Amino acid sequence: MAKDVLCEVNNCKYWAQGNQCSAEQIYVISHSGKQASDQKETDCKTFDPAGM
Repeated sequence: MAKDVLCEVNNCKYWAQGNQCSAEQIYVISHSGKQASDQKETDCKTFDPAGM
């Protein structure tokens, strides 16, 4: 599990100093259903397809 979750959206209520995310959980989505082919199809900058 990630220790640090970064956030560059400083007007989010979970944004904390140092671009840290203070939310208790993170929700990542795919714009193309349950699977994504690449990062552009998600709202996750660290997306890396499994098994590739």
